[in-house]
Amino acid sequence: MLYQTLNPRAFSDFFYLAELVAKHRLNHLLQRAQEAQKRAYAPYSDFPVGAALETPSGTVYTGCNIEISSYSLTLCAERVALFKAVSEGERTFTRIVVSAATEAFCPPCGACRQALADFAPDLEVVMLNNKGETRISKLAELLPEAFGPEFLDRENP
Repeated sequence: MLYQTLNPRAFSDFFYLAELVAKHRLNHLLQRAQEAQKRAYAPYSDFPVGAALETPSGTVYTGCNIEISSYSLTLCAERVALFKAVSEGERTFTRIVVSAATEAFCPPCGACRQALADFAPDLEVVMLNNKGETRISKLAELLPEAFGPEFLDRENP
C-alpha cells in the first residue's frame, strides 16, 4: 500500500508546510485589513474599520468604512470590499478579516452580514482587535437562518 511506503517525516513536513502557508495567507489578510483601516473616512464616529475579503483564488479586495454626513448613506468596510469584488466579477469568497481600532472584537453589522450571506453563507469571519488578537467565526453562526437568494425562487412560490 502506498500510504505504508510514505516517509512519515515527509508526510509530517507536508502538513507543516501547509500550515505555514495558511498562516502566511492569514497574516497577509490581517495586514491588508489593517492597511485599509488606516484609509477609513470616519469623521463623525471616529471608529475606523478596515476589511480584507479573500476569494478562492487568493485575490484580496479591501474596503474601509466611509461615513457621510447623512448617516444612512454611510458604507461599512465589509460592504465596500464586497462591492469592489463583485464589481470586478467575483462571486465566491472564502474569508473576510474585519479590523477595528478597539480592544473588543468587531463583527460585521447586520446589513454587512446579510450582504455577505448572499454570496458566501459559509464565509469565515476573522475579527482583529487593536491588540493584534483574532477571533474566528463562521458567517452562518453570526447570521443564523439568513434570508438568501433561495427565497426568491420565482418558479416555486
